[in-house]
Amino acid sequence: QVQLVESGGGLVQAGGSLRLSCAASGRTFTSYAMGWFRQAPGKEREFVAGISRSDATYYADSVKGRFLTSRDNAKNTWYLQMNNLKPEDTAVYYCARGRGVVVSQAYGYDYWGQGTQVTVSS
Repeated sequence: QVQLVESGGGLVQAGGSLRLSCAASGRTFTSYAMGWFRQAPGKEREFVAGISRSDATYYADSVKGRFLTSRDNAKNTWYLQMNNLKPEDTAVYYCARGRGVVVSQAYGYDYWGQGTQVTVSS
C-alpha cells in the first residue's frame, strides 16, 4: 500500500519561510518523479514544483527563485522549502508521485498525499 504523508504546513507572516515534507511508505520512491501541487479556495489545483528521477527540478513561474524542492532517498522523503512567502501562496499543498517524467498536469501523478494547509498573512 503506497502512502504519502505531508507535514510542515502552518501559519506564517509574509516574507517568512516554511519547509514541507512528504514521507512515502510502501515502497522506495527513488525511481519516481515527484511533484508538489497546491489548491487555494475556489481555484483549481496547480503545479508548484517537481523533481525528476535524476533530481532535475522544475518550478512554476510564480514560485521560481523562492521555492526549492529536494529529496532524501534514504528517508523516502522529499521536501519543499518555501521562502519569501506571499499571501497568494496560501493554499492546501499536496505531494504526489509521478507516473513518469515531471509534468505540470495532475493526471501525470498516481498517488497523492492528504494535503497540508499553508496560510500566509499579510
